[in-house]
Amino acid sequence: MMAKLVLSMDGLVLKEIMLTKERTTIGRKPHNDIQIDNLAISGEHALIVCILNDAFLEDLNSTNGTYVNSQPVKKHVLKDGDVVELGKYRLKFIKDAPEFAAGSTFEKAFIAAPEANKLTSSSPRGHTDTMVGFGVETSVSDASSTSGWNAPEGAPQSKGNEPVGMVQILSGRNAGRELELSKSLTTLGKPGSQVAVITRRPHGYFLTHVEGDSFPILNGRQLDAQAHLLNDQDVIEIAGVKMGFYLRPLG
Repeated sequence: MMAKLVLSMDGLVLKEIMLTKERTTIGRKPHNDIQIDNLAISGEHALIVCILNDAFLEDLNSTNGTYVNSQPVKKHVLKDGDVVELGKYRLKFIKDAPEFAAGSTFEKAFIAAPEANKLTSSSPRGHTDTMVGFGVETSVSDASSTSGWNAPEGAPQSKGNEPVGMVQILSGRNAGRELELSKSLTTLGKPGSQVAVITRRPHGYFLTHVEGDSFPILNGRQLDAQAHLLNDQDVIEIAGVKMGFYLRPLG
């Protein structure tokens, strides 16, 4: 991904910043990737997470807020030409690479309300914004362990022949439902609480934290901000729902 930000104030371009990192922080303090030394800017004001061909903007509970195209946002998927407003400063988002502008493969698979429970990508929202709900209305029992779960019959134990990744719900009212990770980017979680993404890369599937104070749990261990390679029959917990990741052979 070769996107960039154009920083300006009062119409005067100050500099251009290439988004070469997965996580780019914006704020007044010196440790930020983009430091804006102005009292209207919080010490740690906002964060941009770049994963494959998508960029997520998140306001980090700043004092004066983060705006995109004059609208206040907490969480926003950046589009080409969006203008991020921080006080008097403007950051114009430009999708620089040709493949970036060709169309996003972003797919949302939020753990949402029960009425969105159909695990399908045929939603009228379109191929770039498919809402898939797993449901969190029912309580999740922690009494039974899922650490030794078995993938459905026929799932491979290795990565031979480029199998496709699958997620199976292991807890709650939707236990047993499956989601095929056919897109380059699939988002899982509960907006406003905890959100993570699974990215499909040439050398495997990776789980990355995107939103929320607590990080996803993988095989009983809480992750950090880095991307983590998923292995066959891993157990993931996001927003209180346990899921099993497995690899299914093509064909």
